[in-house]
Amino acid sequence: MTATARIVRSAAEGASAPPYESNRLLAALRPDALAELAPHLVLVDLPQDAVLFDAGDDVEHTYLPCGPTQASLLVVTADGQEIEAASIGFEGAIGGVVSAGFKPAYGRAVVRVPGYAFCLPTSRLEELKGRHAAVGDLFDRAADVFIAQMMQVAACNALHPIEQRACRWLLFAHDRSGDEPIRLTQETLAQMLGVQRTTISAVARALQDAGIIHIGRGKVEVLDRPGLEKRACECHDAVEAHFRKVLPKVAD
Repeated sequence: MTATARIVRSAAEGASAPPYESNRLLAALRPDALAELAPHLVLVDLPQDAVLFDAGDDVEHTYLPCGPTQASLLVVTADGQEIEAASIGFEGAIGGVVSAGFKPAYGRAVVRVPGYAFCLPTSRLEELKGRHAAVGDLFDRAADVFIAQMMQVAACNALHPIEQRACRWLLFAHDRSGDEPIRLTQETLAQMLGVQRTTISAVARALQDAGIIHIGRGKVEVLDRPGLEKRACECHDAVEAHFRKVLPKVAD
């Protein structure tokens, strides 16, 4: 487990912990499988910019974000530049995709929107997959959606202008945050999209002037979701459509 993650409590303790339904993969598990997993789940508080694993690390822990919590999978170049390849929120898991053997990470996983997550040793998740075919199928399908998102993001980064890309990212974040403001700085969004902060500032001002978002200190509030959708490219809708086909129970 990352040293920067604060352990709150065992997920089996007390009623103050977020419900399992706050992560859709946990919510989709059958009751018997969830009962086996519950004693190994630990609730952690993930601060912004916490590194969950780095390229080459063995992925020893799997994190299941709750509510608005969101992490990015980054590709890091030889000169230290970072760009986001995918983002993961309450609909998925960070780690836990490879089911056997040494699991070296290809990229860096960083918390972008802070909050709670359930955490467990990846080895425990592997054992559960071995005992319950439905659990293995669930995570296989989650991996398929994750790969689809990375493919779509690669196309988006290459083909679409920065305003559309920024709106695509804000739509995904808004899906996860609900009515709450998105806890995000313009500097962080610029890093994820691989552009200068001044570029993102110009995009954010244009969206705010149009009444689509409101920019606060370290947060963004979406005021006009349909307007944001019109400004975005098709990439958000394409990924969401695939998600609903492959993981309909999780999407609902």
